[in-house]
Amino acid sequence: MPSLIRDMPPASPAESLQHFSRRLAFETDCSDVYQSQKTGHADYVLVDVRSSEAFLKAHVPEAITLPTRSITEERMSAYPRDTLFVVYCAGPHCNGVHRAAVRLASLGFSVKEMIGGLTGWVDEGLPLQGEYVPASADGFSCEC
Repeated sequence: MPSLIRDMPPASPAESLQHFSRRLAFETDCSDVYQSQKTGHADYVLVDVRSSEAFLKAHVPEAITLPTRSITEERMSAYPRDTLFVVYCAGPHCNGVHRAAVRLASLGFSVKEMIGGLTGWVDEGLPLQGEYVPASADGFSCEC
């Protein structure tokens, strides 16, 4: 009897290569963002898509605040079309980051999600600007 893992047969190596390569085209992680900041190779704009109020409480260093609802053609006209945006939200429990990515892509910009969001950043013990208060302590919601 096969394990629960093999109950559904795995994809072929070629299918796995295609799948995981595609994911990397859409995602980055907190560690990669942090390392690029440390080495001075941040060739993207890091965007916190939560509300400005949430951003002021705590955010990833070097991030700008650009709440999802404020991503408009007029606002984004300040950026060259070849700008790569890396977006993040509160964490994996929120789809605000996906709404922001859709808006940016619909305006013709390249975009990647920083998986884990602010929660992932904190979980990895990386430095923040401001003071992070866990959701259970202040009733924090995504605020996207």
